[in-house]
Amino acid sequence: MASAELAASYAALILADDGIEITADKIVALTSAASVELEPIWASLLAKALEGKNVKELLSNVGAGGGAPVAGGAPAGAAGAAAEAPKEEEKKEEEKEESDEDMGFGLFD
Repeated sequence: MASAELAASYAALILADDGIEITADKIVALTSAASVELEPIWASLLAKALEGKNVKELLSNVGAGGGAPVAGGAPAGAAGAAAEAPKEEEKKEEEKEESDEDMGFGLFD
């Protein structure tokens, strides 16, 4: 089944690359030409999932998510001082919290 899924995905990519509308019939036609048996339901689900979406744009934005900045990437200065302030607040909050042992509860009680 994995080869059929890959073939359907590749067929959708081929259609998008050629600027052709992605439909279930076209996906089935391409997979059949490649001698891969694909149930029409999977082709229609893939076509519906990609309907109205720019597949090329989706591919170009795969790794462009809002990830965390790399440590040490910011220059030292105001930004570095601002980054240190939240760390100090977190330490103070952790110290104020009561542990289970302070309330008479322990792990082995």
